[in-house]
Amino acid sequence: MTENRPRLSVVDDRRLAKEKLETALFELKRVIAGQDEMLERVLVSLLAGGHLLIEGVPGLAKTLTIKTVAQVLDGTFQRIQFTPDLVPSDLVGTRIYRAGDGTFDTELGPVFCNFLLADEINRAPAKVQSALLEVMQERHVTIGGETFAVPEPFLVMATQNPIESEGTYPLPEAQIDRFMLKVLVDYPAVEEEITVVERSLVDPPDLRRVLSVDELHDLQRAVRDVYVDPAVTRYAVALATTTRTLATQPALAELAPYVAFGASPRGPINLVHGARALAVLRGRDYALTQDVRHLAKDVLRHRLVLTYQALAEEIFPDRILDAVLEAVPMPRIDVAREETA
Repeated sequence: MTENRPRLSVVDDRRLAKEKLETALFELKRVIAGQDEMLERVLVSLLAGGHLLIEGVPGLAKTLTIKTVAQVLDGTFQRIQFTPDLVPSDLVGTRIYRAGDGTFDTELGPVFCNFLLADEINRAPAKVQSALLEVMQERHVTIGGETFAVPEPFLVMATQNPIESEGTYPLPEAQIDRFMLKVLVDYPAVEEEITVVERSLVDPPDLRRVLSVDELHDLQRAVRDVYVDPAVTRYAVALATTTRTLATQPALAELAPYVAFGASPRGPINLVHGARALAVLRGRDYALTQDVRHLAKDVLRHRLVLTYQALAEEIFPDRILDAVLEAVPMPRIDVAREETA
């Protein structure tokens, strides 16, 4: 009689978890040349279950990155091209009258998937953004008085172009705050761009699906099990608090006129959750203050509301956050336990 052995979960072995994630990262890099930091941030958002906003000029593989992630992961994927004529029912669905039997049926929209690509998200009007806001926060949609839950995991990965203003709508602050990370994508280095051009001359590779939905759930549970020292939490809160109290900080007082509102409490919450995800990605079961520091700008830059003076003088959030990171001391944590080999 053979023994039925339980399936080994990636939670049972963090080395296996790291190996799975490295395999997924390798598959992504077979298509995406360079942009290593962006790819790492995509995996952080996946592991932490947070939504991701990628901003960059056209041609920097923003959309390709998100499509490739969906190919590597074994989940349902939908892409919505945001345009000014989009209406909420194009996202969430609508009720349809069946004349034959005199009843209404509910037709669910493309948001009912695991991975939703909101391409050029800032091209849709406020009504559409409000519909997306509900599903991003509540993970369900209300149609005709009935509530429908979206599949788990559910992640919105959005792109936007910062250099075009015609035909675009500023995202509401409440919606921007729902994104865990806002990643700025820059031009690739020369050698990386040569690789991009060379890859365009051949057919794209056939990608393997290396992570199932169940394995992603396991990895997300592993993230929730990561130990967070109180010093890590205090450091995350100190960074967010400092963005709200610049005028009271002698070293930062000159930046106070540029910030109307500092980071919301979602800032330190997402900093700690992101630090745990980064720890799993790097093979640890504990978060460090360095993890918080590495993610600070991506988590906080879109949560600063700048004044008109800042816009007039071209003072950007990253400059303010650089000064905050320099001014707030990073506590050191003595890791008493050693990782097993």
